[in-house]
Amino acid sequence: MSHSARDTALGVLVACRTHGAWADAALKAQLARDRLSPQDAALCSRMVYGVTQNRLLLDFYLAAYCSQKPDHLQPPLLDILRLGAYQILFLDKVPDRAAVSEAVELAKRSGRGQAAGLVNAVLRKLSQNKNALPPIPDRDEAKFLSIRYSHPKWLVKRLQAILGPETEACLAADNAPAPLTIQVNPLKAAAEELTAELEASGVIVRPHPWVSGCLELDHVGDLTALEPFRMGKFLVQDPAARLVSQIAGVEPGMRVLDVCAAPGGKSFSAAFAMEDQGEILACDLHENKLKRIREGAERLGLACIQTTAADGRGFRPEWEARFDVVLVDAPCSGFGIIRKKPDVRYKKPDDLFALPVIQRAILDNAARYVRPGGTLVYSTCTILPEENEGVSDSFLAEHPDFCRTPFSLSGPVGETEGQVTLWPHRHGTDGFYICRMTRN
Repeated sequence: MSHSARDTALGVLVACRTHGAWADAALKAQLARDRLSPQDAALCSRMVYGVTQNRLLLDFYLAAYCSQKPDHLQPPLLDILRLGAYQILFLDKVPDRAAVSEAVELAKRSGRGQAAGLVNAVLRKLSQNKNALPPIPDRDEAKFLSIRYSHPKWLVKRLQAILGPETEACLAADNAPAPLTIQVNPLKAAAEELTAELEASGVIVRPHPWVSGCLELDHVGDLTALEPFRMGKFLVQDPAARLVSQIAGVEPGMRVLDVCAAPGGKSFSAAFAMEDQGEILACDLHENKLKRIREGAERLGLACIQTTAADGRGFRPEWEARFDVVLVDAPCSGFGIIRKKPDVRYKKPDDLFALPVIQRAILDNAARYVRPGGTLVYSTCTILPEENEGVSDSFLAEHPDFCRTPFSLSGPVGETEGQVTLWPHRHGTDGFYICRMTRN
């Protein structure tokens, strides 16, 4: 195994710490620059996600064997120690001696040669004690779960208030790999035909247990290199996001407005359900994100999607009461997608207070575009009630011309009163909220 996987992983962790970059974006950029072999790229990704998913736990164990407090160490020493500790505690295929000596070399290459002795001593002690690690104190359950699953204590307490005894299962699901799910493009392929094509490329394919038109994939490699991907026969989409257009009840010939559309998955999903007949107007604040939507629509062979740059809070009089269905997939905290973006968990609670205000403003504005008798769908990829039912409750209290409309889903959800919160540990999907309302 070359140095490069560890050097690249360190580069990503440093970018996240110093520039506030998101791990998935920083990883993609760094891998493109460093041109690792597929094996090294996979190892690098595993280390970046592993360290991010287990940061508080790794720091707890490092603190037991380090004379200084981990957060007092000079950067990037703590990143180097976390990488070494992750390999020792979680990666069976990497011998401990290799993990230790590589970490020492990494410290030297990073201009921290004077601390090489400290890195060597701490990681060797960790390796010698890995079958007798200090127990995590469990007098305070929230603190125990916070360290054990590396979620900030305030978030653990918030989840305990919502989930009670299910909290640990939820935290464990956040640290488990998410299945890769795709939605079949029915305009270009049937599920059976696509399954056979993917299996011929060595991909393992399972139908999604309860969301129709979705397949779960394993042993994929580079998805975008697959012929059926280039031919536009499928869309990478979590089943929860796929359900938005189903719950909205879109049909061929409708006029649909997708207010916060980027990267476009819900618009594409709606276009599939509409058999590419009708009109979908996909909006986003940023022009560069609209380009991705147009490229995706072209790959999937969809002609009914138009894009326009628009702020969800700014009223467009020409759209008033013009649409059969309006989709509001609002900007949110993202706490439903921690298993895919592990660093979301470390957001500061203070950054979240403004979100419900923005969400309400977008929903209030978007509601004006729904024709009488039309449908308004509000969704988020978070599980916090203050961004979900809190927002839709306060909206409905002030808009008596709208009401929730019940819908039913197959599988574990069944009948609803017009809203549902999906959870990774209960439903196997992203954490997601969907509420359907009708304008009377």
